[in-house]
Amino acid sequence: MKQVPINIIVWKEGKYYVSQCLNTHVSSFGDTKEDALLNIQEALELYFDDNENIEYVKIEQPEIVSSTLTYA
Repeated sequence: MKQVPINIIVWKEGKYYVSQCLNTHVSSFGDTKEDALLNIQEALELYFDDNENIEYVKIEQPEIVSSTLTYA
């Protein structure tokens, strides 16, 4: 069994909580934050079990930065 360090971000979007793994292109959602985290865990297990060519980016010290974008 392998262990891989992962970084997950969770936020509320409408009536659902969205969870996204920053190391992969895997995301999920749930009715609660806990559901979203359980669902992303399951989705990541399937992703790593079913893929031979895993796209995984090691992220060191992730930081959320707020900014403002002006566009036309």
